[in-house]
Amino acid sequence: MDLIHVGAALLSALLHAGWNAAVKASREPSRAMTAQMLIGAVLVVPGLAVTGLPARASWPWLVGSTLINVVTVRALLRAYAFGGFGIVYPMVRALAVLMVVPLAAAIAGDRIGSYALAGVIVIILSLAALAYDATRGKALSPKALGWTLAAGLGTAAYVLCDAQGVRAAGSPVAYGFAVSVANAAAMCWHQRHVGAPWRQLDGQWLVAAPAALASMASYLLILWVWSNAPIAAASALRDTSAVFAILIAVIWLKEPFTPTRVIAVLLAAAAVPLLRLG
Repeated sequence: MDLIHVGAALLSALLHAGWNAAVKASREPSRAMTAQMLIGAVLVVPGLAVTGLPARASWPWLVGSTLINVVTVRALLRAYAFGGFGIVYPMVRALAVLMVVPLAAAIAGDRIGSYALAGVIVIILSLAALAYDATRGKALSPKALGWTLAAGLGTAAYVLCDAQGVRAAGSPVAYGFAVSVANAAAMCWHQRHVGAPWRQLDGQWLVAAPAALASMASYLLILWVWSNAPIAAASALRDTSAVFAILIAVIWLKEPFTPTRVIAVLLAAAAVPLLRLG
């Protein structure tokens, strides 16, 4: 991977960690998630009018990504409810990285070299260390484990859809804008029991507005990387977002920087040059 792609993937990871932590910390995570999607869609509609729709070849992937994303968000929120953010988030990202490698090879013919594969494995170990640290030796309940596995599988599936879609779209920006609008519409439909779409925004502006900006920037960055770099390696770098989430918790929330967390951060740092070489 070129250095600029490595940097873009890491910045995407940092932004992704920030907005996920903000949504999880809100009083109503499900409504906050929907609100940030809705605000993001409103922000990009003028841009979509300028870029136009992505190429038709990307539309099946766009639809697949949208449908899978709604299911994955639901599974993720349920997993958070049963297992907690600190355990679930790194586990979901580790599972996604693990599954993206063979899926990218089978579906996209996107194979990575031995250095990059070693880097992916190191990141999986880093994420596993974070999940272990969060459990404090306690096992996840069957419900938490089931929803976590579902969210991990869903994450891997929509990563593949988006990576294939953006490569067929002709423009990462047009594809990103179109997916954002589609995701917001699908999520508002899923949350229709709350009421009209604008009802999703009640009391959510302070969390949802900055989360929407961070989410959109993170998404466009990783789409651009996927359009130019190997899917699995870029996804692994993006999933260091779990490590950034820990650093955010340590620096701003004054959580303890345990030995396991230190090991996880060092492993993630060691993986970067391996992915760069790969």
